Amino acid sequence: MTDPTPAVHDMPVPDSSAPTAPVGKTCGNCGTPLLGEHCYACGQPVKGLVRHFSSVMGDTLDSVFNLDTRIFRTLGPLFAKPGYITREYFEGRRVRYVTPVRLFFFLAIITFFVAQLTIDVGDSIKINGNNNNDAIGAATTVAAVEAARDARLATLEKTRRGMVGTPAATGIPGIEAGEAAVRKTAEARIRELREAEARGEPPPRPMTDGIDFSFDGEPWDAEKHPVKIGWLPDFANSWLNGQVARASGNIERLKREPGAFKNAVFSAVPTTLFVLVPVFALMLKLAYLFKRRLYMEHLIVALHSHAFLCLDLLLVLLVYALGDRIAADGGALNGLFGWIERLLLLWMPLYLLIMQKRVYGQGWPMTLLKYFVLGTCYTILLSFAVVASMGIGLVAM
Repeated sequence: MTDPTPAVHDMPVPDSSAPTAPVGKTCGNCGTPLLGEHCYACGQPVKGLVRHFSSVMGDTLDSVFNLDTRIFRTLGPLFAKPGYITREYFEGRRVRYVTPVRLFFFLAIITFFVAQLTIDVGDSIKINGNNNNDAIGAATTVAAVEAARDARLATLEKTRRGMVGTPAATGIPGIEAGEAAVRKTAEARIRELREAEARGEPPPRPMTDGIDFSFDGEPWDAEKHPVKIGWLPDFANSWLNGQVARASGNIERLKREPGAFKNAVFSAVPTTLFVLVPVFALMLKLAYLFKRRLYMEHLIVALHSHAFLCLDLLLVLLVYALGDRIAADGGALNGLFGWIERLLLLWMPLYLLIMQKRVYGQGWPMTLLKYFVLGTCYTILLSFAVVASMGIGLVAM
């Protein structure tokens, strides 16, 4: 008869690396014996807020930015190996890298903070108002408006004659649009002056005191002609008019402090990018609809793509700042920094193309086609986002 008791050498050896329950310690919430830093029954962490402040701050930085050794394991492949981090994430090797959301958040904040420090607009921002028709907007009599209008139209006509015989002369849409804008501005100013004269009031303030916002073909006015969108509730229209009034009032400050506008715009860009990321993921979903990938997979691709763009732009800014500091007088060293900047900028579209090929695994013809379609659509979307960031910056400055 065989003895059912196993021999000593057949018994499993305990794994010394496995977590063991701390002697006498149980979960404060459910009383289950603890096996690690979290209760396996209810999920409550062992660590609470009742501990040293330095320990709490360390955990906070790790939770928000993931500032540990993973950041160094992530940045290198993110920059030099297109698609590598994304494929690692899809294959389940995630814990060794910073999560996509935190990576993008961290790089976007750092990049545009550095942009505020390194980019100096100085006097490069010029505000002329009313599409260079200041003389018309500032005129206080009908005769002065007509004289300013005729002078501006004569200048445009002279420009038109100078372009005759060149390829740009065909249609000359820019000059025609300029003439239409001059006439429109003059008509609006004459109407304002005549209405004020009929009421026995002094001439209204010059139109150049702020932006010449137009709505339904008429200059915006908070009382006489405010923005009113029919399908929006009253409080939303009131909010829109408040933003327009604030932007118009900030024009004078913009003339004095162009740097404040630049900082406001760069502060708004990360928020704008956060909105664009899920939109770009949706574009990828539509482009690769028959790949049957989850939307969250495309979102991870979008997060890693934008994180790389922020990282590459950060390097461009740092190279620019370094070159401006140590090679501002020109020479071979200045040329070297210029070449590095251009290579970094060239690496952006090339990286995204290689990443798209490696992640989705289609042939080069289809990859190139989808890359150019996606790139064109996203460039248009990005241009609207830049304008939106400038509008937000103008309001927020």
